[in-house]
Amino acid sequence: MIRFALLFTLFTLLLFGASKDYETLKESSHLSSSKNKSEIFRAYNNYKNLYLRSMMNEDSYLRMKSLEGIVKTGTKLHIDVEHYLKELSKIKKQKRGVKKTSSADKTYTKKAKSKGVVVPQYKLEYARWNDDVLRLKFNKKLKKPHVHSFNILEPKKGVFKYVFDIHNAMLDNAHSLHHIQFLRVRLAQYKPNIIRLVLQSKKATKIDYEVRNDTLIIRLSGKKRVKKHKVKKEPAVVKRVTPPKRLDRNEVIVIDPGHGGKDPGAVGYRKYREKNIVIEIAKELKYILESRGYKVYMTRSRDNFVKLRNRTKFANDRNAKIFVSIHANAVEKKHANKAYGIETYFLAKSRTDRAKRVAQQENQADLGDMNYYGVESFLNTISSHNLVASNKLAIDLQRGMLGSLKPYYKGIHDGGVREGPFWVLVGAKMPAVLVEVGFVTNPKEARRLVNAKYQRRMALGMANGIERYFLNN
Repeated sequence: MIRFALLFTLFTLLLFGASKDYETLKESSHLSSSKNKSEIFRAYNNYKNLYLRSMMNEDSYLRMKSLEGIVKTGTKLHIDVEHYLKELSKIKKQKRGVKKTSSADKTYTKKAKSKGVVVPQYKLEYARWNDDVLRLKFNKKLKKPHVHSFNILEPKKGVFKYVFDIHNAMLDNAHSLHHIQFLRVRLAQYKPNIIRLVLQSKKATKIDYEVRNDTLIIRLSGKKRVKKHKVKKEPAVVKRVTPPKRLDRNEVIVIDPGHGGKDPGAVGYRKYREKNIVIEIAKELKYILESRGYKVYMTRSRDNFVKLRNRTKFANDRNAKIFVSIHANAVEKKHANKAYGIETYFLAKSRTDRAKRVAQQENQADLGDMNYYGVESFLNTISSHNLVASNKLAIDLQRGMLGSLKPYYKGIHDGGVREGPFWVLVGAKMPAVLVEVGFVTNPKEARRLVNAKYQRRMALGMANGIERYFLNN
């Protein structure tokens, strides 16, 4: 079940990367129809990102479309999407309920006309932010005289209100459209035939607007729309000033080889130990990243035990930009031959029994840490900014590893990007992910995991994924 209360407390922090959501939706729709599994996987993760953004921005249309996409692509990839399907069914049921009331609305309209009441001709279809641009789309072409704006400015009180009244218009519900530049953004039915939008801030803000067909477009900072012929010049400049060798040279990365010392982690085929496998991969990853100019630290560089809470503290103390915890998976012996594949997790409430099982396995390393954080502390430490950023990092890492291994090894299984309550990620002030590099209990995969060439190829994929993340973010 979706934790609405948790998401509601977090969405005020999720105020970046809002642009091109609907372009991504269109692209994902195209990718989801592909026969190529990697493209379907890409669409699935796009839909997951869009779903998180729709919750933070209270975009009901985007939420429904992203859920439909998650269910469609997840089913193709054999990923458990039962919880998403239940939520989608609930939304569609509510939507059908709204349609049933439309007959009552028609009755009201007839009565209103008979009494000489003016019935609004514009109906708001959606309102959403796209970076510093707010778009209000109506069901028909909007006439500019029907939009009236004025300001309420009280500098001594620190009150700056920018008000827009759209006449002859109506909406079904009040909207709260949060933006980092404003204390409050309120859109509501001010009068039976007037929609009022109020943007309230602590300081003066430059705002302009225009009516374009059926949409009212409001821009911050008084910036006009950039013409396309001016934008075309930028890519050539970017290529010249960002050669790969100099990319993010000052970025700090913390790699966390899981377990260690008294905690061997999972013990699998031929008694291969998780702690030994992951530290070798971590060392290879550190070497590759440093050769590319990054500053890299490891939570442990030898066989010693590190408490879970001290791992993210280590990263926080060094102001790391990302935190990558490396682990290996395991199952019971009777399922050993059937369970294999690479998975990447980011911190969230788990939706599936599989994620819960994996998290429970990794969390048992230091039970004291779970008591230390507690459930409430766990919820409080999840930053919505990091939630989405971690999801993106997980996607790039997963794609990087698969892209590096598949050309050289047969039967590489894509376990997907998943959500899970991993205590080792709790407390991280930066995007943080946990990678399960494979199953030490699977004979074929275990033999690969202890092979130095395979470890280097795995580390190379992770490095490529990390570099792609920094390029895109």
